Amino acid sequence: MKAKYIYTLLLGFIALMTVSCEDRLDIAQNGNLGGMEDYYQTDDEALAASASMYASWRSAFYNWWFLKNLLADDVWCGGGARGDNTEMEAINEYTFGTDNGFIEDVYSSLYTIIYKANLIIDNMSDDTDVKARAIAEAKFFRGWAHFELVTLYGTAPVVNHLLSSSEYRQANSTAEALWAQVESDFSDAISANALPSKSSASDTETGIRVTKEVAKAYLGKAYLFQGKYTDAATTLDEVINTGLYSLYDGDYDQLLHASTNNCCEAMLECQMRNDAENIWNFFSMWCIMQGWRSSNMSYSTEAQSYLATGTYGFMNPREDLYEAFVEMEGADGYRLNQTMRTYEQMEEVGVSLMEGYSLIDNEGYFMWKNRALLADCVYNFSAFQVLQYVNYRVMRYAEVLLLAAEAHVQGGGSTDKALEYINTIRTRAQLSSLTSVTLDDVKKEKRLELCLESVRFQDLVRWGDAETALASQGKEIPSLQNDATSGIQVTITNTNTTYGFKTKHNLLPIPLKELEVNPNMSQNEGW
Repeated sequence: MKAKYIYTLLLGFIALMTVSCEDRLDIAQNGNLGGMEDYYQTDDEALAASASMYASWRSAFYNWWFLKNLLADDVWCGGGARGDNTEMEAINEYTFGTDNGFIEDVYSSLYTIIYKANLIIDNMSDDTDVKARAIAEAKFFRGWAHFELVTLYGTAPVVNHLLSSSEYRQANSTAEALWAQVESDFSDAISANALPSKSSASDTETGIRVTKEVAKAYLGKAYLFQGKYTDAATTLDEVINTGLYSLYDGDYDQLLHASTNNCCEAMLECQMRNDAENIWNFFSMWCIMQGWRSSNMSYSTEAQSYLATGTYGFMNPREDLYEAFVEMEGADGYRLNQTMRTYEQMEEVGVSLMEGYSLIDNEGYFMWKNRALLADCVYNFSAFQVLQYVNYRVMRYAEVLLLAAEAHVQGGGSTDKALEYINTIRTRAQLSSLTSVTLDDVKKEKRLELCLESVRFQDLVRWGDAETALASQGKEIPSLQNDATSGIQVTITNTNTTYGFKTKHNLLPIPLKELEVNPNMSQNEGW
């Protein structure tokens, strides 16, 4: 069965389950529709259950993505004005408490994914290839969710089976137990030999769902985060040595656009579809929240011919990120200019801030690699850009190369391999090759290559760099203004007395709501 079939099911799995129930309906039982034990029996039910799990994972992406990128030091929160989204501002400025909605939603969404996975693992036998693959995918996603729980919340409960009513109020777990579950699930997903591998790097279909190599990449990532550098290097090398993934060699600035959905560099992506007939099934606020505050901007005729308007101006790049690019590449760096632009460069392409208007949380820099394009639109909602079909990038092959390079550097492995991996990234960025590599080289390369791709915060925490890098985050809030007299200028419009990363932020708080309903849970230290 083709991999794409499961995403047709994302639109129709409810109907499919209804039909399945009708097929099993026993009128003699006075309308009893059966229970969980009557489902998860056929290949079609396995596909429907997998589709439901994938759908929950995709639904979790929005808050997961914003939370992790707002916590890092690459972007300002932004928006239409101060207070446009107070919960996002609080995350970005480190003024949040235990009741922050994004922190709560990510926590609960991860457990929803775990629940959907446990439904499959606990109720399904592996007596067909389709069901065996569904179980292996469920193991992967249960491991993925626990990975996020341990690296963000630290002491969240391990849930590795369907809970009985007496088990609902789980106590805190430990990092050790969570990591053990992560390793176990990823390893089981791999050893089941039920996950396919791509046929080649150019295979754009098989990778729509989880592959064996993706599970290995995440197992290697889990080893690296725990300091198991030899295991990490060995596992990540295996992924690289397959040759089934490669860096995209087309226009670099297309990496986060629909034209490169499921390309050779895609490891793990939430799938979207260019499907006008089912357009509202792919409604997403993720696209509209990013980008530039287009209502405050003027677009030339040429700019309007390829840029989509109707975005809200959140997630503006920081000057510090620009300076990090310039330090490595110079102001004319190829990767820099495909990733972000200065205000002067924006004017050159026909986009400018209208006189009398301002952009909150903006230092005169604009993200470019995720700019809204007309080519990404299923339908161009020019004032409300929510109908694009860009896949949500969760892991790119570039990350695998950098994880492997770090594993070799940190663990005293192969210097030659570390150099090969990091120089592969640098060659595409049109930079000269390094002759030696240090951990600091990996850190710098990773920040630039993967900025705004949901990895920076957890890296800063595990490296022990967060308290320094994020110490002043949120102290002063800049604004880009186009004043009739002074022209374009950056001013400080707001200040906070409470701001910045503190020791307690090494772990996010267990959400207040969880503590209110579960007396067996205790709060993380400092909260």
